[in-house]
Amino acid sequence: MDDFVELPTPTKPVVMPSAAQFHNGPLVEPIKMLWLYSPEDWEGFIDEWVSECRKNQYVSVVRTTGANDRGIDIAAFADSRQLAGVWDNYQCKRFRSSISAAAAWPEIGKILWHSFNGHYVAPRRYFFVAPKGAGTQLNLLLANTPNLKAELIKVWDKSVASKITSTKIDLTGNFAAYVEKFDFSIFRAITPRELIGEHRKTPFFISRFGGGLPARPMPDDPPEDIHPDESVYVGALFDAYADHTKEAVTDIKGLKNWKTLHDHFGRQREAFYHAESFRVFVRDKVEPGSFESLQDEVYRGVVDACDSAHVDGFERVKAVLAGASILPLDSHPLGSSAFMRDRHGMCHQLANEERLTWKK
Repeated sequence: MDDFVELPTPTKPVVMPSAAQFHNGPLVEPIKMLWLYSPEDWEGFIDEWVSECRKNQYVSVVRTTGANDRGIDIAAFADSRQLAGVWDNYQCKRFRSSISAAAAWPEIGKILWHSFNGHYVAPRRYFFVAPKGAGTQLNLLLANTPNLKAELIKVWDKSVASKITSTKIDLTGNFAAYVEKFDFSIFRAITPRELIGEHRKTPFFISRFGGGLPARPMPDDPPEDIHPDESVYVGALFDAYADHTKEAVTDIKGLKNWKTLHDHFGRQREAFYHAESFRVFVRDKVEPGSFESLQDEVYRGVVDACDSAHVDGFERVKAVLAGASILPLDSHPLGSSAFMRDRHGMCHQLANEERLTWKK
């Protein structure tokens, strides 16, 4: 029994887990999450990555499906001629380990054969993309074009000839001459860290990999002068104040006769700009429409209070803001990131869009 070793007593954790970690477990590193993708999930991720991260390089991106894809997984077109013009191919390989040279040979062979036969113009660039990247041997070959070509020709009969179509493709005659002149520098491999680094800049990163929003900068104070973009909600507030005081309120100077209203107006402008800064902050960090869906949650939570009977418009404003303050928004992806001023500011954004009105 000498092989048994007594385990030490577990040490007390040095950090307190967050609520998200307590409920969902520790955050998995994005690169490790890629290892869990199915082949279909992997192609979908690469399609998303090319379409979002490299969209400025292309006019369109298409994803092929089916067995007869002629060596194309994701084709990204730099002009309207598509496969007859300038295009790049992204070959998606989902293996348990990195892409080996043996796995790459048939894929390179397909590009050579089908471009030789005029099924498409040879791509400008051909990228191997895999969750664990390319293996050492393949990386070394891709970094040395003459060696890549020489090794492919060397292994053709054994590793390529019978893996392109249902019939054997011999490397002879005009085809051999085509291969000899082919630009093998188009073949490259993209590392998983490159993928993650570029994808991190897209609005889809958080929804795929989690981690939450980064630290949010504090918004600037509202400018002294009312901006034209504020005109609708500001006018609605003035109408609400006039409904309360029973005297015309047409500008901020007129509010100085009522300190409570003057201070209230200042807080509402701060809230509006707070919400606007939140909208801009999340715009490129979450999927399109996320902020608008949070606005819609606020709207649905306060519209009944807005439509209820109130003594005047100012009381309606206060009732709506009070309702927004207690809305349970935690189920929304952005809900826990919204400060109180964001909630109030979204009510004024909704008023700016005339979805909420104060004076009935």
